[in-house]
This record gives sequence, C-alpha cells and structure tokens, in this order.
Amino acid sequence: MIVSLRRRLVARLLIISGIVLIIVGLAWEARGRLPWQRLPGDLILRVGDIRIHVLWAVSLLLSVIFSLLLWITRR
Repeated sequence: MIVSLRRRLVARLLIISGIVLIIVGLAWEARGRLPWQRLPGDLILRVGDIRIHVLWAVSLLLSVIFSLLLWITRR
C-alpha cells in the first residue's frame, strides 16, 4: 500500500512539474510581446551606479501560484 501511495505521489509531482515547466516556457516566449515590462508594484532603486530591482508584484504572484499548486496537490 505504501508503494502505491508513493508511486501516486511521484506521478503527481512529475505531472505538476511538467505543467509548471510548460507554463514557464510559454511565459518566457511571451515576455517580449507583453505590453508591459514590469508589473505595477515593482520597484527600481537607483543609488549612484547601483540599481536594485525589488519585484514585489512578481513575488506575490508567484507565491499565490505556488500556494494554489500546493493546495491542489494536498487535497
């Protein structure tokens, strides 16, 4: 029974990993065609020659996506 459960878990993990890779690949290809370069809420701090990009909106979006994926897999 544990082997069956472990196989189902690995199968689920592989399927989700494949879906995530497909989504990342599609987003990577579409990134140049989007009308915006940064999401609202992303900050760029410039101090002299140093630039720091703080991607708040992207971090929040990724957090929501990963939380939903984890919620779906634990159901």
